[in-house]
Amino acid sequence: MARPLLKDYFRESKILNNRIIVASVIIVILTFAVISRLFYLQILSHDHYTTLSQENRVTLVPIPPQRGVIYDRNGIVLAQDAPAFSIEVTPDKIENIDVMLQALGAVVSLSEREIKRFRRELKQKRRFEAVPLRFNLSDEEMARFAVNRYRFPGVEIKARMVRDYPLGELGVHALGYVGRINEAEQKKLDTNYSGTTHIGKLGIEKAYENILHGTVGVEQVETTARGEAMRVLGHILPVAGKNLYLTLDINLQAVAEGALGGKRGAVVAINPKNGEILAFVSRPGYDPNLFVNGISSEDYDALQTSLDKPLINRVLQGQYPPGSTVKPFYALAGLEYNKITPGEAVSCRGYFQLPGLAHRYRDWKKEGHGAVNLDTAVAQSCDVYFYTLAQSLGIDAMATFMGQFGLGKKTGIDVPGEMMGVMPSSAWKRKVLKQPWYGGETLIVGIGQGYVLTTPLQLATITATLANHGFQMQPHLLRGTHDLGSANMMTQKPTVSKRVPVANGANWQTVINSMVSVVHSPRGTAYGIGVKAPYKIAGKTGTAQVASIKQGERYKESETPERLRDHALFVAFAPVEDPQIAIAVIIENGGHGSSAAAPVARTVMDYYLRDWIERTHPRQSAAAPGPSL
Repeated sequence: MARPLLKDYFRESKILNNRIIVASVIIVILTFAVISRLFYLQILSHDHYTTLSQENRVTLVPIPPQRGVIYDRNGIVLAQDAPAFSIEVTPDKIENIDVMLQALGAVVSLSEREIKRFRRELKQKRRFEAVPLRFNLSDEEMARFAVNRYRFPGVEIKARMVRDYPLGELGVHALGYVGRINEAEQKKLDTNYSGTTHIGKLGIEKAYENILHGTVGVEQVETTARGEAMRVLGHILPVAGKNLYLTLDINLQAVAEGALGGKRGAVVAINPKNGEILAFVSRPGYDPNLFVNGISSEDYDALQTSLDKPLINRVLQGQYPPGSTVKPFYALAGLEYNKITPGEAVSCRGYFQLPGLAHRYRDWKKEGHGAVNLDTAVAQSCDVYFYTLAQSLGIDAMATFMGQFGLGKKTGIDVPGEMMGVMPSSAWKRKVLKQPWYGGETLIVGIGQGYVLTTPLQLATITATLANHGFQMQPHLLRGTHDLGSANMMTQKPTVSKRVPVANGANWQTVINSMVSVVHSPRGTAYGIGVKAPYKIAGKTGTAQVASIKQGERYKESETPERLRDHALFVAFAPVEDPQIAIAVIIENGGHGSSAAAPVARTVMDYYLRDWIERTHPRQSAAAPGPSL
């Protein structure tokens, strides 16, 4: 029988104690590790993880500011933010977007363009954020949706502030418009445009975008783990954009646009004393409200393909031969350079010939004007007199002198898109056309034709400079700004942009007197608007040739297609003794400046000077009542 094994209690006790020691060490190490980690998380990294935790549960939602209001000089609203109703969709509350769109399309009309834009914005926003689908709902559409609202959870009608132009197309080329921010613009914008959907695209709206826009606000929204909004924790209110007051007199603008009627053209009126633009007319125009939330392809195609080109800002971008409107300036150059004297006579036989050449440069009056001096040459717009003067001056002297007035240069007006025009010289032709200058071209420039081109704004500006005896005030549209927190308007101070040096100051008045003869002399080309005028006007008519005429042929307006007929021009300022307004009128294919453009200018001046007329001629007020906006 085997002998039973005895337990080694001592050995087992030793092993157990060793295990307890090892386990204790491990527990101590793990406990130390846990305590160290807690110390790191709770003490050393407290701020960091608190921030991360806060970001996980708090979302910063931008609050776009209200855009500033634009007024005319008399406080009439030209552009403002107004409430409009839109359909907005919260994706997180909708099971199937496609099904919803199809069903909703049967209740309110949804264009392909709107759906495409909606899907694009859907990808850019979080699921709990509302995405606009349709803008500017009509009362009928809101009523139809209200009846069917139960069918569309997650779809709501909301009121948002939308840019509104209450006067429609009146003054549109000065104002411009706002439109939805596109992808290219979005890449250039900073965080101040977070939540903003529109930006100035043209005109004043674009030029003063940084003033009109304001400062974005922020709303702290507590969200669930799924990103759903729970409650608002706090907010920083946005700061509204500043209001703008323009130099425009919108009632005068309406008078000028009405005087043009359905004709294509431009009217620019300036206060010569300070450079304020009083009227800024480019016709035809368009309704800026069409562009605010995206113009339809049909409407845009109609504007783009129209032969009348309503999208072109003729005041800044229309480049026209100035015709005879520049003759007074050439006369001033002739006096300054001692090429002519006021009483010196030139014989006009109806044409001019360069020595040794058979080509005849015709006068507009076939039989000629006879003997004419400076005053009668300007009053009757004698081409032969100015052919002779141009040959004497030479193209480079003419270009230098006219360049001092700013012809062929930007005026620097405070809205974008201005064109320079052209005042040619021999160097200009060599550089641009790689050709030499010819003597006959000098004669053509001498009557405002050929290569010379000007914008209506340039014409109005140099006319105002003439009225000021050489002081050119910077033309501008902004009169002042107004902050909602301030009681006063910050006005823009007028500045002199340049001064045309004239050695003999009497020459200014000599030329101005000849322009007075244009309007008030019985033989003046614009005598029709000067008859019984209660104030004295200095003006100059012009006719700019559109289609070339062969040597020996005569221009017959009745036999010429309408769009190939001459442009009609007129420049003027009044009253001569104390100029309050300078004006340039261009009517495309209008025919003669005397019969087409000059009456428009007289209508505008009568309205603007009505108070002056009432003060000085209380029994002889020529101004019509005009519109009241």
